[in-house]
Amino acid sequence: MKILILGATGTLGRQIVRRALDENYEVRCLVRSYNRASFLKEWGAELIGGNLCQPKSLIPALEGVDAVIDASTSRPTDSLSIKQVDWEGKVSLIQALVAQGVERFIFFSFLNAEKYPQVPLLEIKRCTELFIAESGLKYTILKPCGFLQGLIGQYAVPILDKQSVWVPGQGTAIAYMDTQDIAKFAVRALSVPETENKSFPVVGPRAWDANEIIRMCERLSGEKAKVTRTNINLLRIFRQFTRSFQWGWNIADRLAFAEVLASGQPLTTSMDEVYPVFSINPEEITTLESYLQEYYTRIMKKIKQIEYEQAKSGKTTSKNKPLFF
Repeated sequence: MKILILGATGTLGRQIVRRALDENYEVRCLVRSYNRASFLKEWGAELIGGNLCQPKSLIPALEGVDAVIDASTSRPTDSLSIKQVDWEGKVSLIQALVAQGVERFIFFSFLNAEKYPQVPLLEIKRCTELFIAESGLKYTILKPCGFLQGLIGQYAVPILDKQSVWVPGQGTAIAYMDTQDIAKFAVRALSVPETENKSFPVVGPRAWDANEIIRMCERLSGEKAKVTRTNINLLRIFRQFTRSFQWGWNIADRLAFAEVLASGQPLTTSMDEVYPVFSINPEEITTLESYLQEYYTRIMKKIKQIEYEQAKSGKTTSKNKPLFF
């Protein structure tokens, strides 16, 4: 089977590429920059230039393709809006799949997206789910709610660097999942007929709130966290301010997501009925504890190595200067 992967250079997309290649799929990646995606070619994927928001560029990318896995989404720094990328772009993609006769489609939405109509990206995800269901494609919709990888920059690195950790005043517990594990579900869906025309949550074993994650990072790093709690009302005011300028539309739409993180409603659900469908062993799913433990083990080893080499050369490092990143 030949598959086209969108969003292949992203945190999740690159793991899908690697997983698909490991399982001997023929992989093609739609990319906007060949230089930025060169590592995918080194892995063994075929690169083809194109843009989700340029419908004509999708046609050559879909030639000879049996299935599409879409892990793309807009970024806060993009010149295009969330609506242009995550709605208009997706509609063009789905229409192109139907026109080219590509039946199999794997799409990523968000857990409980329908509960947050006030959040532009999640409302668009909900509408896209409905559009896919009416398209005639054989689809599978996967619904994660958070990546373990995001916790490194949000918690682990600031705590080690003695910088402030910013958390919502009223936090939401989230069942984070490793993107490598999410990739397993995405690729496995291609070969499991029981996943066709259905939606599935893909979440971690349990939900963790910010305070629990901070305490774990403190224990593993041996450092005390400097915690700064954000006021949701101030974020709302700032969001309204950025909406006043065209350059701030993307930022404002992303800030709306703070409403989810400050809702106090846990983002989690049972996976008991999901694992058997995909024939995935839940014992093989990475836990937050093991993920952070592995990260700190590697990074602390690196720090000791740097300190040892500096001691040998007679150099010193300021305590306030990060040793990494």
